[in-house]
Parts: sequence; C-alpha cells; structure tokens
Amino acid sequence: MTTASVGAAAGAVLAIAWVVLGFWAFVLVAVAMLVGAGIGRIVDGRLDVRAVADAFRGRRSSS
Repeated sequence: MTTASVGAAAGAVLAIAWVVLGFWAFVLVAVAMLVGAGIGRIVDGRLDVRAVADAFRGRRSSS
C-alpha cells in the first residue's frame, strides 16, 4: 500500500466515525489511530522514545 492510499483510508475511517457516531467518537478514533501509529513506529524502531521524552523535558540535543 502506498502512503496516499493509507492516508485516504484513514481519512475515510475518520469521516465515517464523525458522520455515523458524532464528534466525540471521531476524536476518540483519531486519538486511537495516533496512538497506534506511534506504537507501530516504536516497534519498527523508527521512533526513539528517549529522544521524544528528552524533547518534552526541554533537553534537546543535536546529536
């Protein structure tokens, strides 16, 4: 699957959730999708959790 088709599918799921279930269900589905994407990136090794935590704490580094 290409990135465009994944984005289109995600947009369709969010649109259906909003129309059928309402705004707060849409928000819940969007948050669940973001959490799932984050977990997927962590498992794949494309997201360094320590670097993200340090950025939130204000300890940024360029290396």
